[in-house]
Amino acid sequence: MSSSPLVVDGVPIWIEGSGPETILMIHGWPDTCRLWDHQVEALSADYRCARFTLPGFEAGAKRRAHTLDELCGFFERVVDAVSPGAPVTLLLHDWGCFFGYQFYSRFPQRVKRIVGVDVGDTGTLRAEASTRVLLLIAAYQNWLALAWRIGGRLGDWMALWMVSLVRCPTQEPHRGAQQGYAYYMTWWARKNSYRREGRRFRPECPMLFIYGKRKPFMFHAESWLERLRARTGNRVEAFETGHWVMIEQPEEFNRVVREWLA
Repeated sequence: MSSSPLVVDGVPIWIEGSGPETILMIHGWPDTCRLWDHQVEALSADYRCARFTLPGFEAGAKRRAHTLDELCGFFERVVDAVSPGAPVTLLLHDWGCFFGYQFYSRFPQRVKRIVGVDVGDTGTLRAEASTRVLLLIAAYQNWLALAWRIGGRLGDWMALWMVSLVRCPTQEPHRGAQQGYAYYMTWWARKNSYRREGRRFRPECPMLFIYGKRKPFMFHAESWLERLRARTGNRVEAFETGHWVMIEQPEEFNRVVREWLA
């Protein structure tokens, strides 16, 4: 990454590459902006690639919950800084999908198109998923919410145990319970809960959705995929991977993204 990042609200924003369009990359749990290394390498010849580590995910971060309004406001300031006057393409994964979709729902004029990876609209998923899937999601997410609430060594152990259980392929030395605030804000927060504050995601801009098929359950509803496919300019691609598609099949992932962006 470049040696002199742009700084927004104290968060380093790394910008690499050149081109008339900017791609803003947002990761999820339990990763950092290094998740996108392969994509920056593949895309930076033709696009400006901007990325950052989510607040609370950086090394030495203290345990703090962030509301959707806070995060979407931060994303707006990042977009204004990296692409003043022009909308950006969002490249999103995991919680980055949820946060990016919420940003789009609030500031659609600042988004040109979206690449979402493995997580679809959560409202549709909750309405249509089977009881088994809903219980599995509730189980692992409440475990991480509890880890965040407990904190300390026990909370860190709980978070790292879940990282191992889901076979996360990325390597980050500073993982801990503090990265799980989104789970706490979804399930346990009494004020500003993500479940109450989150908006239904119905994209009007072009969207590429990529997901891995080798998982115990999907993070999207089939009806939501059907609506995506029905819109001209959209594309849906399924990979023979798990949740971290861009890590497990980086070359094919990059080929599909480049092809669609072109």
